[in-house]
Amino acid sequence: MTPFAKDLAERVASTFVQAFVGAITVTELTDRDMWLSAAVAGVAAAASLVKGLLARNTGLPDSASLSRDI
Repeated sequence: MTPFAKDLAERVASTFVQAFVGAITVTELTDRDMWLSAAVAGVAAAASLVKGLLARNTGLPDSASLSRDI
């Protein structure tokens, strides 16, 4: 796995976990709420993936960041 792929995978996974924990924190934890929380987290992770893929053309080659600085 390339350094870029590792960085992007870590960013997407951490975004999913953070969004999921945040969403279940404010729900009553019913079955429906749990699935809605997972869906919200999935949308956030998908947005993180798209941002990381776009960053490949603008940022450092081995980073999923938009920044050109280290």
